[in-house]
Amino acid sequence: MMNYVTDLLIHTGKDRQKMNLYWNMLGSFCYAFASMVLAFLVMRVAGSQKGGVFAFGYSTVGQQMFLLAYFGVRPFQITDSRQEYLFGDYLHMRYITCAAALFLGCLYVLVNRYDPEKTIVIFLLIGYKVIDGFADVYESEFQRIGRLYLTGKANTFRTILSVSVFFAVLMMTPGRNLLLACMAALLAQIVGLYVFDIAVLGRYHIDYRWSRRRIKKLFFATVLLSISVFLDFYVFSAAKYAIDANMNDAASGFFNIIFMPTSVINLAAGFVIRPFLNGLTDDWTGKQFDSFVARLRMLTGVISGLALLATAATALLGKPVLMVMEMLLGSSYEGMLTKYSLAFLMIVAGGGFYALLNLCYYVLVIMRRQREIFGVYVVMTGAAAILAPAMVKRSGINGAARSYLILMVMMAAGFAACAWYGLRCGKRMAQEEDEE
Repeated sequence: MMNYVTDLLIHTGKDRQKMNLYWNMLGSFCYAFASMVLAFLVMRVAGSQKGGVFAFGYSTVGQQMFLLAYFGVRPFQITDSRQEYLFGDYLHMRYITCAAALFLGCLYVLVNRYDPEKTIVIFLLIGYKVIDGFADVYESEFQRIGRLYLTGKANTFRTILSVSVFFAVLMMTPGRNLLLACMAALLAQIVGLYVFDIAVLGRYHIDYRWSRRRIKKLFFATVLLSISVFLDFYVFSAAKYAIDANMNDAASGFFNIIFMPTSVINLAAGFVIRPFLNGLTDDWTGKQFDSFVARLRMLTGVISGLALLATAATALLGKPVLMVMEMLLGSSYEGMLTKYSLAFLMIVAGGGFYALLNLCYYVLVIMRRQREIFGVYVVMTGAAAILAPAMVKRSGINGAARSYLILMVMMAAGFAACAWYGLRCGKRMAQEEDEE
């Protein structure tokens, strides 16, 4: 039976390039779509309190632990065509990072002293997201051996399986039992990992050998960037953490709903930025600074234009959109979201600044200025830890939205200043080389 399933997954035709493109897009869409709408549907089915617990556990603390499990290793693995590190090295590295993520997640829920049900639900969701991080090591290896379509298929089928099981159990259990639904989803995720990742990769001749020396080298090659990404997500989610610590679970659910547009903005910005990264890299390494600046100005203009358009549309249509969301949630939610129309506007505006800072982040990566990236994140983490709780305590969800906007403006300004300084340094070094 297992061989039959893996035979269906493995493609043997000649049009592998099309399969790679199609399944990678489908897998990415399924994963992103599930992340955006799951909490909304849980709130609709199980109520605002359970919806808030799920939203925080899945999209905030669970995603934070996913990033620790992931550890930024994928870019190294998928580009390691010369096998500097064997699959066994990547696999054992992931054992370590996933164990660390589970330990830190357990510590987090125990320190926060939630009630027993919320503690278990959040830890189950952390486990669910950590398995996502572990599955990535297999799905990265699919891409490294030239079978990206297997990555897309695994991502698609694991997501469909676990989400379907989650909602089936949630709908069928008395009282819409969120704990049992999360437990079932975790088990489904484990099954999906084995069927769509482990068993499929086992059909190929993969080297599972590993060495401590190579794992240590891999760790130090990725640790700084991984910490930076971890801190980035904390700053991005500081308002959510502050709401969880100072308000009720329903507030977490409502804030998560009005926070959803940031995912759409980031997705759109990614589509704009990624096609130009190779050109920016070639311009920088070739010291073609005029072309580099021209591309950068064009991208900044496009992203700024999209951000302004989104903000203007929210100013005009934000309240009607929130009214539609209330209708979809049910009559008991009437007026629960529309009172946060100003917060909705601030979050969309903040999402625009986050898209701009992502552009500056990529520029700094191209310039190889990791220390500046890390420095900005450290400073912003300290600012977020102070600002977000203070503003939430003072103004609730409106304060959370305001703190998010302020933090995104500050971080965008910090990255822009570092990129400007990096450009000046690059030009000066090139000039000194020419004079020699």
